[in-house]
Amino acid sequence: MLVTIRNIAQYVNQEVKLGVWLYNKRSSGKIQFLQLRDGTSFIQGVVVKNEVPEQVWNDSKSLTQESSFYVTGIVREDQRSKLGYELAITNIEIIQIAEDYPITKKEHGTDFLMDHRHLWMRTPRQNAILRIRSEIIRAIQEFLNEKGFTLVDPPILTPTSAEGTTNLFHTKYFDEDAYLSQSGQLYMEAAAMALGRVYSFGPTFRAEKSKTRRHLIEFWMIEPEMAFVEHEENLQIQEEFVSHVIQSVVTNCRYELETLGRDISKLEKVQAPFPRITYDEAIKLLQEQGHEIQWGDDFGAPHETAIAESFDRPVFITHYPTELKAFYMKPDPNRPDVVLCADLIAPEGYGEIIGGSQRIDDPKLLEQRFKEHHLSPEAYKWYLDIRKYGSVPHSGFGLGLERTVAWICGLDHVRETIPFPRLLNRLYP
Repeated sequence: MLVTIRNIAQYVNQEVKLGVWLYNKRSSGKIQFLQLRDGTSFIQGVVVKNEVPEQVWNDSKSLTQESSFYVTGIVREDQRSKLGYELAITNIEIIQIAEDYPITKKEHGTDFLMDHRHLWMRTPRQNAILRIRSEIIRAIQEFLNEKGFTLVDPPILTPTSAEGTTNLFHTKYFDEDAYLSQSGQLYMEAAAMALGRVYSFGPTFRAEKSKTRRHLIEFWMIEPEMAFVEHEENLQIQEEFVSHVIQSVVTNCRYELETLGRDISKLEKVQAPFPRITYDEAIKLLQEQGHEIQWGDDFGAPHETAIAESFDRPVFITHYPTELKAFYMKPDPNRPDVVLCADLIAPEGYGEIIGGSQRIDDPKLLEQRFKEHHLSPEAYKWYLDIRKYGSVPHSGFGLGLERTVAWICGLDHVRETIPFPRLLNRLYP
């Protein structure tokens, strides 16, 4: 039976067999040092000429980068190894000798690597990122399941915009117009009225012609929605949620974080509760720092970064002007010109990772918002029904998975956070 590199510590001083690819190799006279990977991790295998049959030695010499084979060897502890172990190889069974591999140890440009994304994923750095992404997803679902949320899948093809915007991908749905979903939120509100606490987790699409390091055309969103939950409790759930995810990654992906060179101490500080400032306070802070911004202006990436630099943990910015936010957000009863909402800004310049709010529960106010935002009452009739038949206070939020991965991994661009990124000028591979 094959074992995996990730579990190799269980087999110290035992002979094991693995299915592997050759990541790299070097030779020192009568010794071959093979860098092996099996999809779970990386390990060095050592072939000593005078300790193996001639055929095994010759096979080790013939291996090219990304050749596939079965390898048998004795597991040895090795403190010089990042993994802590190496393999003293006793046998090699070649499956395929790979052709000239396009990705070598030399420097490659971003476009070249993106054109070869299907192969680039095999490298230690990309491997670590995708493992951390997987752990983030696992921790997200763990938290929500333990808190009593039910997973509900919203449609990807929708008849309307979730936020009344025009940045949508249009298609024909037989003889009707349809759009790729930009959010599952409206459908989650309906589900929350049936199931109490729900969440969706799936792909969303934004037809924004943006080339920033924070934007993807196709990305994944986690969107919880909760009946009988108001603004304050919504924020508490968000900070507990993010803290849980971060600490799960720190605990379970330390090897991957170290592979990326991430400063783990910064992540260890991410513990609830998080600091909060109002939009008013944020405007004042930015003006004091010399930014040209006025009340009523939206925040751009430089503004979010400047605000985040005042804190060592994520920070909530609450109570944005009503005019800046989506039609469904509930106004503050004590001050109708702002809404009961919050954006969660990650530290280190990673910007907004969560947007959330308490939703309007008054059907008359929602109808008024339809008129103000020029939304079709017929198209949104089903959404209004949620308020007409048993309306309750309810709140929710959406977390962008790729921005969260970028922050936790310390990446410069979200294109590395998803297996096959869809960017403004990239649909291949």
